[in-house]
Amino acid sequence: MAGRFYSDSRQALKAEVERCFVHSLGPGEIPRVTEGERTIVGAIVPHASLGASGWVAAHAYAELAKDGFPEAIILIGPNHHGFGSAVALTTQDFVTPLGTTEVHKGLARKLVEHIPEEPFTHQYEHSLEVQLPFIQYLSPETPFVPILMSLQDYETAMDLGTIIRNAIGEMDVVIIASSDFSHYVSVKEAKEKDGAAIKRILDLDPKGFYETVLRKDITICGFGPVMAMLSAVQGTSAQLLRYGHSGEVFPGPDVVGYAAIVVRR
Repeated sequence: MAGRFYSDSRQALKAEVERCFVHSLGPGEIPRVTEGERTIVGAIVPHASLGASGWVAAHAYAELAKDGFPEAIILIGPNHHGFGSAVALTTQDFVTPLGTTEVHKGLARKLVEHIPEEPFTHQYEHSLEVQLPFIQYLSPETPFVPILMSLQDYETAMDLGTIIRNAIGEMDVVIIASSDFSHYVSVKEAKEKDGAAIKRILDLDPKGFYETVLRKDITICGFGPVMAMLSAVQGTSAQLLRYGHSGEVFPGPDVVGYAAIVVRR
């Protein structure tokens, strides 16, 4: 996705990530990664281009930097193309202009006992790849496991959450759900509908979130990953760091909603 969703050279991509952090709508400064007792176990971040939503995603990654990076990260995103199985992972490392992010092979081996390994399913999907420049900029040595969901019903999400939770065991892992919120609606409709969905997330209520998405017909593309993350981490609190929409940087009558949320143990 280099040259499409983010810059295609190392120097330009590094500068683009930094602009997301210092953006007037972003955290306002480039964070420093700290070490200490970590509390963040999950997060929700958008996956549009860095120019469109990177300033919202930067809030989540800045908070993670302050909290300290974990032993590994699991990225869960929607499969926009529909190729492959209902849920699929890959053990292939990912490469961007900032370098290579390695898959945590030990964690992947545990997960692949229950989740099919399908590199081709990941080949043309952007929802996970666009997270890597932030991770590579802040903590290039942190490995990850990429998981895509084509089937996003409640039962599939809960099953995936259980599989991930059992595989993690006592490991220090952060699970990031990659999702945009309402798509191509008015600002008023986006804020109203997304606000209702976010309330359920902050209540740590995946079932209520799912029912709200269906009842209000909210076009959240990664609602399955959000539910799976909430199920897997079993957090005790959630915090909305920033809600925004594409109209704040690309004015127009219809917008896409974005949210940066962290879940703590």
